[in-house]
Amino acid sequence: MDAAEFRRRGKEMVDLIADYLENIEQRPVYPDVEPGYLRSLIPEEAPEEPDTYEDVVKDIERVIMPGAASPACTELETVMMDWLGKMLKLPEDFIAGTHGQGGGVIQGTASEATLVALLAARSRAVRMILASDPQRPETGITSKLVAYSSDQAHCSVERAGMIAGVRMKKIPTEQSDKYAVQGETLRRMIQEDKAAGLIPFYFCATLGTTPSCAFDHITELGPICNAEKIWMHIDAAYAGSSFICPEFRPLLNGIEFADSFNFNPHKWLLVNFDCSTMWVRKRSDLIGAFKMDPLYLKHDHQESGRYFYTDNSLFRSLKMWFVFRMYGLKGLQDYIRKHVELAKEFESLVRADQRFEISADVVLGLVCFRLKGSNEVNETLLKRINNGRKIHLVPCQLSGQFVLRFAVCARTTESRHIREAWRLITQLAEEVMQELPH
Repeated sequence: MDAAEFRRRGKEMVDLIADYLENIEQRPVYPDVEPGYLRSLIPEEAPEEPDTYEDVVKDIERVIMPGAASPACTELETVMMDWLGKMLKLPEDFIAGTHGQGGGVIQGTASEATLVALLAARSRAVRMILASDPQRPETGITSKLVAYSSDQAHCSVERAGMIAGVRMKKIPTEQSDKYAVQGETLRRMIQEDKAAGLIPFYFCATLGTTPSCAFDHITELGPICNAEKIWMHIDAAYAGSSFICPEFRPLLNGIEFADSFNFNPHKWLLVNFDCSTMWVRKRSDLIGAFKMDPLYLKHDHQESGRYFYTDNSLFRSLKMWFVFRMYGLKGLQDYIRKHVELAKEFESLVRADQRFEISADVVLGLVCFRLKGSNEVNETLLKRINNGRKIHLVPCQLSGQFVLRFAVCARTTESRHIREAWRLITQLAEEVMQELPH
């Protein structure tokens, strides 16, 4: 859709909204639909090829309006999470429209999803211990709970531990292991903590860490967590979108061991903020952690599709429905692949310049690089780049080194932008190297 069509379609949408408001008195005040009504009205999977804009708009009246307000919001979210789960080839345990006990729910951010998973894990751990020792005080249990995450995990994981009131231990990673958590390291920490009288209950694995896009070895970590009855949550906030491509799907191998999983379509799948998709193996784990039944919330179908922790929810699934249909699975895959190709192009430019070095494997659309030399030189270079306001880079630290991160994430990025960015970087690097010892 180019700018001209966008203007035209925008005006059509204003007319649609105005017509709705003008004739709202003719519509029923309360929807007359049964749970599951929407699933039969749309396909079971996302289309491979794009649908037409006209068909999408027609379906608003056919599919959404009969269940306007809560029914359509809840039903479409469940189906869209199944669509996306199938695009990712998740195990059936995570798909609501199967015989499994799991399903998906849309959160606002990955930070939110991580916190929800941690709270659900804490609730499950307490219930399990009380089932075998009913006289044990709950405060005595929670004070001994211990959770784990990589030292490369996003800071929101540590913050979730603070909010939940449980200790969170960081598992050290090494450059030689590509900054990924190893199974043996986790196993050792669990045994040490159990020997100290603590209760390991939760591990947050990361697929595509914020600093360097590293991938924890969940095929090793998952069986350990399952054997120890530890909830394994997988945070793939950025990288998760790439798993819709068959060539990147192996990065998700081991998902079958997870209790929950999330990623952000608003990061790399063309869905506007906010939209963080989260799946759980057992819906009852979320329901049990947050369930309350005040009279003012009771209705005939209150258990249908209900595993949120809030009383209200935004209609986030509507934009997912539009994007999946307007692009089709193939269009979304092409979008991901193009960004990875552009990142590889930038990597090749860096490797061709002997003054620079690559600091971590380039797997997806993130390139970690630096000038060979001191941290001071690289910090100065970053300031010059960002002060120029032509491109913007965010740094990280890897093994004590100050590293620059080049992320390809804009829908409109082309090869010419990559080449121009590199021209600016090398020009500023030349200036910095002449001014500072390196």
